Amino acid sequence: MIASMIMLTAGLSLNGHLPPLIPWQGKSEQLMQTKGPLTTYFELSEGVDSPDYQQTMAFVERLVAANPTQFKAFDIGYSKSGRAIKMLVASEQSQFSASMLKNNNKPTLLIQAGIHAGEIDGKDAAFMMLRDIALGKRRDLLSKANILFIPILNVDGHERRSQYNRINQRGPREMGFRTNANNLNLNRDYTKLDTPEVRAVLKVIDEYEPQLYLDVHVTDGADYQYDITYGFTPEFASESPSIARVLETKIKPVIDDKLLSQGHIPGPLVFAMDKRDFKKGIAGWVASPRFSNGWGDLAGVPTILVENHSLKPYKQRVLGTYVLYDGLISALSEHHTELDEAVAYEQEQVPQQLVLKRDYAKKPDFISFKGVAYKHFDSAISGQAEAKYLGEAIQYDALPIFWQKDVALKVDVPQFFYIPPAYPDVAEKLRLHGIEVQQLNVQPQIQGTLKRASVEQYNFAQQPFEGRFRVDASFSYDVIGQLDLTGWYAVSTQQAHGELATHLLHPKAPDSLFSWGEFNTIFQRTEYVENYALEPFARSMLKDNPAMALEFDRKIREDKAFANNPSARMEWLYAQTPYYDQAYLKYPILMLFKEK
Repeated sequence: MIASMIMLTAGLSLNGHLPPLIPWQGKSEQLMQTKGPLTTYFELSEGVDSPDYQQTMAFVERLVAANPTQFKAFDIGYSKSGRAIKMLVASEQSQFSASMLKNNNKPTLLIQAGIHAGEIDGKDAAFMMLRDIALGKRRDLLSKANILFIPILNVDGHERRSQYNRINQRGPREMGFRTNANNLNLNRDYTKLDTPEVRAVLKVIDEYEPQLYLDVHVTDGADYQYDITYGFTPEFASESPSIARVLETKIKPVIDDKLLSQGHIPGPLVFAMDKRDFKKGIAGWVASPRFSNGWGDLAGVPTILVENHSLKPYKQRVLGTYVLYDGLISALSEHHTELDEAVAYEQEQVPQQLVLKRDYAKKPDFISFKGVAYKHFDSAISGQAEAKYLGEAIQYDALPIFWQKDVALKVDVPQFFYIPPAYPDVAEKLRLHGIEVQQLNVQPQIQGTLKRASVEQYNFAQQPFEGRFRVDASFSYDVIGQLDLTGWYAVSTQQAHGELATHLLHPKAPDSLFSWGEFNTIFQRTEYVENYALEPFARSMLKDNPAMALEFDRKIREDKAFANNPSARMEWLYAQTPYYDQAYLKYPILMLFKEK
C-alpha cells in the first residue's frame, strides 16, 4: 500500500502544490561555506538537506575534536528506542560542568532543536554557528555567553525520515516525524512528563539553570511575509511579568534588528483564526504549561519559542535561525543582569490567586501585519470555498488580533498541598519540575483550613490524547478534621515554583496531573452491595434518621427518573451507609488554605 502511494506521487514535485514564493535574497547567505573544514551536511546540499541521526552525532564529535578546549558533548538521556540524546556544551574557558558555568560570570543559553523532528531548522543553524566558533570566525560569541545545544531532542522521530512527512513545509528534502517512537508529542509533555526526552530537558534546566531557554520549531497554517516568527508569554497574561517585560523591551529589539539587517523579516508568534480567511484576524495564543514556553513562564525560566515559517525555503529558514542565535546571544550578553533580576523578583512573588485558564477576547486589538495576498475559489474537491495564496506581498494596516485576555478560571492558591504516601511517583515528577517536596516524618502543625475535593460530575474524553484519557470534572470541597499526615508529602506554594505546583496539583487546572488522568483510579469502585443486604439495612437506616428519610421522599416526588429507576434509588441509599467506599470520587491530594 505504502509503495503504491509513493509510486502515485513520484511524478509530483515535492513543493509543486505549495503557494508561490516571494523571491528572497539576504546578506545571511554569506554565512554559508561550500568547502573547507567542518562544512555542514546542510551546506554541502546547498541548503536543501539535513543529516540523519548518525551523521548528526558524527558531526557533533567532529566539532568537539576540532575545538576540545571549548566544546564537550554529553549524553543527557536516552529515548525508549535506546538512542542517546546528545547535548553539546560550549564555553570559552574549558568550563563544562554546571557549577563552573554558573560561576563564570556569563549567561548561559540553552538551545533546543528537533522537539518536533520534522522541524529541524535549529540543528543545522547551530551547526553552522558552532563551526564558525570552532574555526575562530565567531569566537566572540563565547566571550558573550555559554551555549548548551541539544541538536535533536526527538531522536526517534528524527529517524522516521521521509520526503512525505509534511505536505505543508518546504524542506528539508527528508525530514523527521512530529512525535516520538511512542507517538507522543514531546511539546505536550511538559506537565505530565511521560517521555524520557522531556524529563532529560528538565534535568538539564534544573542542573545548569540557563538564563534563557530557546525552543526552535516550524509553524504553518497561513501564508505571510515573515520568515522567522517567535514569541513568549505576553506580560498581560504572564505569571512572570517582570521576565516578560525584559524579553519584550530588551531582548526582542536586539534580535529583530539583527534579523532585519541580514535580510530576514521577524514577526510575531500568532496563528490564523480562520485558515481560509486570514482577514478575519489572528489569534494571540497564550501557552498552557503542557508547552515549553507555557511551562517556562510558570517555572520562572525565561523561554522563547521560535516558529519559523514552513512555507519559506529551508535554506532561508536555517540562515534566519543562525542570525536569530547571533542576535539573541548579543542581547543576552547585554541584558542578562536585568533578566536575572527579573527572575529573582518573580521567584519571591507568591500570588494569593492564580489564573488557570484563559479565553480569547471577544473584541480584538489591531496590529500592522505583513501578509500575502490570497483569493477565494469554490473547490470541487472539498465542496467549500478555499483560499489560494498568490505570492504577492500586501500590508494590513489594522488586522484584528484576538488575544487570550479573558480570564475563564481563577482559583485561590492553597498554602500547602499534601500528597498521600501511596503516590511517590507524583512526588518524583514534582521534583523533576524543580519543585521542593518534603516527606513528613512527624505530624505537621496545621494552621488554616484543610480541604479535600470531591468529584461531583465528570466526563472522560472520547478518545486518547497523548496516550491518556483526559478528564474534566466539577468539585465540591469538604473540610478535613484531625488526620495524621505523617509520611505524606508536603508541597508548599510559598516557593520559587509555587505557581507551577498549583497548576500541577490543583484538580481544576486544565493541565494538572488530575486532568491528565494521573488519578483515574478514584473513578472506580471495587466493593459491591447486594439488595438482599442493602434493602433491610436501608429500611432501618431511614427509620432511625428522619432527615434522611425526608430527603429520600423528596427525591422520589421531584425526580421521576430517579423514582422510576430502582438501581438509582438503591445506589443513593448505599451512598448514605457507612459501608460506602469513602475514597470513591475523592481527590487524594489535600489542600491547606490560610484562614481568611
